[in-house]
Amino acid sequence: MSKEVSQLNPKEIWSNFADLNAVPRPSKKEERVITFIKDFGAGLDLETIEDEVGNVIIKKPATPGMEDKKTVVLQSHLDMVHQKNADTDFDFLTQGIQMYVDGDWVKAKGTTLGADNGLGVATIMAVLQNTDMPHPAIEALFTIDEETGMTGAMGLQPELLKGDILLNLDTEEDDEIGVGCAGGIDVTATRSYIQEPTPQTAVAYHLSVKGLQGGHSGMDIHKGFGNANKLMSRLLYDGFDHFGLRVVRIDGGSLRNAIPRVSMAVVVVDAVHKDAFESATEHLISAIEKEFDTIEPELKIVLNPTDLPEAVMELGVQQPLLKALRAAHNGVYRMSPDIEDLVETSNNVARVLIENGQIHIGCLTRSSVDSSKMDLAQTLKATFELAGCAVEFSGDYPGWTPNMKASILKVLKDLYVQLNGSEPHVAACHAGLECGILGTHYPNMEMISFGPNIKGAHSPDERTQISSVQKFWVFLKAILAAIPKK
Repeated sequence: MSKEVSQLNPKEIWSNFADLNAVPRPSKKEERVITFIKDFGAGLDLETIEDEVGNVIIKKPATPGMEDKKTVVLQSHLDMVHQKNADTDFDFLTQGIQMYVDGDWVKAKGTTLGADNGLGVATIMAVLQNTDMPHPAIEALFTIDEETGMTGAMGLQPELLKGDILLNLDTEEDDEIGVGCAGGIDVTATRSYIQEPTPQTAVAYHLSVKGLQGGHSGMDIHKGFGNANKLMSRLLYDGFDHFGLRVVRIDGGSLRNAIPRVSMAVVVVDAVHKDAFESATEHLISAIEKEFDTIEPELKIVLNPTDLPEAVMELGVQQPLLKALRAAHNGVYRMSPDIEDLVETSNNVARVLIENGQIHIGCLTRSSVDSSKMDLAQTLKATFELAGCAVEFSGDYPGWTPNMKASILKVLKDLYVQLNGSEPHVAACHAGLECGILGTHYPNMEMISFGPNIKGAHSPDERTQISSVQKFWVFLKAILAAIPKK
């Protein structure tokens, strides 16, 4: 399958993408892909540097006649989001992505594809390999850990790059030129609890929410997709409020930057409420599935009897916790008053794990306005503190403020019109690009972001359009040839 992908046009990108996707590269476990990229640079006899945190920089001199042009930094991140379908047997730590071609799209078998940001990486590799494409001096920057903390961008030292212009290849619409992005902060709530013996008069159930499409917790947060953790909290709160439901275990979601697709729980109710609880819960399940029928046609919520467990969560902790999960804001918090249709601030209730006396709740709060980001983060903090949780903020990173006067923006806009006969969409996005952080290290560097069409990022439905990659490659080559003089 990967061989089929490697033969697509432009072959110089797709063959590199196939090689890259054969290397396991989940966030925070990039050792193998760092070695892969370093070996690639060394194999081209180009200056190759690994910095203190694991970023890789490969430098390529300008082609003849381009020595007087501004130096360009081509930047993409090495890590990928690792998500898979529940019925897919796959180990992201040991296996390469299994790709296939479906018409005009490249997809993966039951997992994320890694086009975010693997196609950017593969494209930069193609530029470094090329021997007949005019370009200025290139500094290829491959960062680590973009998806779960941006620690690569944060750890980059200011003296390593000399470039004047940074081209970030991490935008997912081929008619879009990115000029800004949201910042983010991780909100984590934790607490311990006592496990109480399960009442012997109780009956137990396994409750599951599955079949949601998930998606990118920034780019897709406004689309109304179901959040498995929030749907589960709705079901559990209703069961507790009406029938005294007790929680044994909850396990929902995974990564902060992915909208949760699956959640499961084990609960008990007193046997006297058995028939009424089952009837009321099935009625609520039908109502929820009907609510989401149009946008989440594969949603399935299932309630099944299970073996009676030995212990349940103590009631004094369970009651405020279920209220906090019910109240915790999820989704769009504020739309931008300055940029039409841009989500300014949002939150994703990404991870809920309650078992063995420990509570862990993980959220990712995003905003293009720092004060609004902290307003929502503090709102979440207050919500979970009311449930007795300790709340920690971490991974705070800045947004990228648009510079509509950047000279490189005019270059890209003019070239896009020349090549495509239409105006590009110049926009800020609600995703967390690394440009905001890199701009703090290099405040005088002009930055822009663009890329090919990628759909369903951060979910097993991730796919990229073959014809769009061709369009993107033509655009990039034209940009490099048109870089202005120093």
